[in-house]
Amino acid sequence: MTEASESPKGYRFPKLVIGHAVYLYHRLPISYRDVQELLFKRGINVSHETVRAWCVRFGPDLAEALRQHKPKRGRVWHLDEMRIVVGGVVHWLWRAINEHGEVLDVLLQKTRCKKAAKRCLRRLLDEQDIPERVVTDGLRSYGAAIRETPELSATLHVRVSAAERQNNRIEQSHRPTRDRERQQRGFKSLGRTQAFLFTHAEVGNLFRHIRARTPAFVRRRNWLRGFGLWDELSLSIS
Repeated sequence: MTEASESPKGYRFPKLVIGHAVYLYHRLPISYRDVQELLFKRGINVSHETVRAWCVRFGPDLAEALRQHKPKRGRVWHLDEMRIVVGGVVHWLWRAINEHGEVLDVLLQKTRCKKAAKRCLRRLLDEQDIPERVVTDGLRSYGAAIRETPELSATLHVRVSAAERQNNRIEQSHRPTRDRERQQRGFKSLGRTQAFLFTHAEVGNLFRHIRARTPAFVRRRNWLRGFGLWDELSLSIS
């Protein structure tokens, strides 16, 4: 059996097929049944429940592997939170991106308090280098949390007006989440939602283009690199 046709233990389909299904679901605004249809078009007959099981089982592992391959980049953090309903309960999705638009972290929490902001900052500091600037809206929890985080004592905190779209970079980063929320008719489970949004963000980072007018040859080059890395990581799942 070749490496490309090898299946994870307990599964009958090859790793590359599973990886491709996970990519389709998290990269495109489609359902499990849509992925089932696309795979069937390529001669792969699986149920939508099998696709769902693959995404739940392997999606977070592939996302974490992507994160490990990602260099620590960016000297500016843009932080923002958006209201999101999970299982009928209001939560807040805390998001951090860098100046390149790359998502650094997403975290679901029930509150917008100082404790929640500190938890968000602590997760970022565990993974990223200390930034030169942190850009937030006027939520006071950010300022209080930054003041009580020693590592950020020399970091400039810039407050902007959310009403005037001055932090538009991260506002745009929220849009894919809103699109998926509508497409899925809302999120149901806290743990599943956190895992999905984490995977969704990392897959989006892999295939994201820095500028809207990126030349076609650069896009193709980036796609080839992205698909090459994705296939490499798919072959490592177990």
